[in-house]
Amino acid sequence: MKLKPDQLKSHFANSHHGGMAPIYLVSGDEPLQVGEACDAIRARARELGYGGREVMYVETGFDWGELHAAANSLSLFSERRIIELRLPSGKAGDAGSKALVEYAQRPADDAVLLVITGKLDKAVMSSKWVGALDKVGVVVQVWPIEVRQLPAWIIQRMRARGMQPDAEAAALLAERVEGNLLAAAQEIEKLFLLHGAGQINAHVIAEAVVDSARFDVFGLVDSALAGDAERTARMLHGLRSEGVEPVLVLWALAREIRSLAQMAYDIQTGTAADQVMAAHRVWDARKPLVKSGLKRNTLTQWQAMLRHAGQIDRIIKGVVPGNAWDEMLRLILSMAGARFSGESKALVR
Repeated sequence: MKLKPDQLKSHFANSHHGGMAPIYLVSGDEPLQVGEACDAIRARARELGYGGREVMYVETGFDWGELHAAANSLSLFSERRIIELRLPSGKAGDAGSKALVEYAQRPADDAVLLVITGKLDKAVMSSKWVGALDKVGVVVQVWPIEVRQLPAWIIQRMRARGMQPDAEAAALLAERVEGNLLAAAQEIEKLFLLHGAGQINAHVIAEAVVDSARFDVFGLVDSALAGDAERTARMLHGLRSEGVEPVLVLWALAREIRSLAQMAYDIQTGTAADQVMAAHRVWDARKPLVKSGLKRNTLTQWQAMLRHAGQIDRIIKGVVPGNAWDEMLRLILSMAGARFSGESKALVR
């Protein structure tokens, strides 16, 4: 069964299987909506007594036998649990597809499986494993909010907090956050803390809302693509000073690098740049930045940056030692065109 994120609440109210489906697949590349959909599923599971939680990260070398073992193991004190499988690439491979199909055929009695992926393309959505999960569970696809839809989204979210914004206020806030839903949600919470429920007009927005676009993670990516190394480094420092979680910054960087690496590959194999950007749904306003980044760095360099992002992810998770912020500085400077000499990590000017 396929649902939109905002249909989960009614699904829980009307669902069989004791109030939940045995499997949920949440996919998309908009972190706020993906995160909130997953939070809603976890919260409902906790209400129904699924107190345990087991998280698996599907990375290179992942043993899909772990999913089978988790499904067949008795949890401590026979506690019902959530098995959370994080598959950022959205590509399960042959072994993963087989394991997920087998799980869907015999879901664990004492567990809810929550699979979280990045955006799934048409081929993956038509794959056997997605079909198997969809047959017995729920598939939630998260689509980005378009710029023209953002004011209405802001109004709906503010009303849910008891605020009554006028159209001008919503339009101003949408302009300030430049399409960044996470920044919009944060600003709405700040407004609620400052003013509580009630009327919100454009003057209140102008007075109370900081310009989130100055140091947001998407602005950081665009600055790096523009080749402005000094400003990029300053913006990263601003994000760190504001207490932004490194995992959010890395998510934005890795998402962009992964997309650029694929675009660089497509161009290298003979597809025209404009056709490639159209296929990747690059906004017209961003095309000059993307072209600049693709011209500055080769496919090999984008692939190296993607591997570097993977290393930073392992640092954040504590798997390997290192300073995630220092490594992200090197990463974004590489995006901006800086080069480092071997193991010394010295900047080559």
